Amino acid sequence: MIRGSGMYVPPGIVTNDMLSRIMDTSDEWIVPRTGIRERRYVDPAQGSSTLGVLAAQAALENAGLTAKDIDFVIFATMTPDHYFPGNGGLLATALGMETTHALDIRMQCAGFLSGLQTADAFIRSGTYDRILLVGADVHSSLMPWPESVWDVLLGRTEGPCDPGWYAKATGMRDRAVLFGDAGGALVLEANDSGDGRGFLGFRMYTDGAHWQKLYVPGGGSANRPYMTGEMQDNLDTVPIVEGRQVFRLATQLMPAAVRDVLESAGATLDEVDLVLMHQANLRINEAVQKVLELPDERVFNNIQKYGNTTSATLPLVYDEARRAGRIQPGNLVCFTALGAGLHWGAALARV
Repeated sequence: MIRGSGMYVPPGIVTNDMLSRIMDTSDEWIVPRTGIRERRYVDPAQGSSTLGVLAAQAALENAGLTAKDIDFVIFATMTPDHYFPGNGGLLATALGMETTHALDIRMQCAGFLSGLQTADAFIRSGTYDRILLVGADVHSSLMPWPESVWDVLLGRTEGPCDPGWYAKATGMRDRAVLFGDAGGALVLEANDSGDGRGFLGFRMYTDGAHWQKLYVPGGGSANRPYMTGEMQDNLDTVPIVEGRQVFRLATQLMPAAVRDVLESAGATLDEVDLVLMHQANLRINEAVQKVLELPDERVFNNIQKYGNTTSATLPLVYDEARRAGRIQPGNLVCFTALGAGLHWGAALARV
């Protein structure tokens, strides 16, 4: 069951108008396509493990626990502080956890959902009683802009932006406007009370045939050498997102996964109090909502404020919905996500 939740977003707000300083875009271009009005960026040299630590501390406080009460850590991210080691050990050390074990998950936008299933399996097996699940990403680290471009974006200098970089940034605007930085966390624990609270089912799927629709072409062992300056110059370190294809797949596969998990649990959509979707694009979520014929009061979105924060989106929407009074004890909540791989699925929980 979910014992507590927490989130952290950095204070640095980047609006659509600010992005228009360094690329050919605008609020009028971004909002109709994505629903996003602003996102958060971290300070330089602040990695995803730091955001994860701050979110974890908030979740532990909400749960009324300390780090010493945690048996196991799962950290989901696509932007770890380092290629290795993973963020799990960094977070555990920062929280003062000396004897715990940690697992790192690299499943991008489906990472937190997979982490929920993994944590539930560990708890049901009796291996661990209480697990800290964290999702955090720093997408601003993927932006290849030099300091002079950052200065214009953030208003430290008046500009204008260097024409060459303005053209480069415009070439990646379909992706650059999507992403933000954030961390979220849940504390999950065994429930022997018999009150029915906990996860009632998961349905998870993978289809590697679609891997090129969401991927990063530069870097990795398929390249020789692993990383080059040319990859950076050609923007090959920036994710490829085939927006139309991803939209089509997400609006088909996510509703199907929701129906599958409900059927497996012997529940109906009418019984679900709230559906929480991965926040990749508000237009995708609106289409999924329409397919499932859900009224506005049974969905919750916050991509408008934070953009796509990948591994952090599900804990962010859960925590904000809880604090807004949209989630009450005993509610039936459905989670669903789709991400690179392709991986997708749904989870059903009595909270």
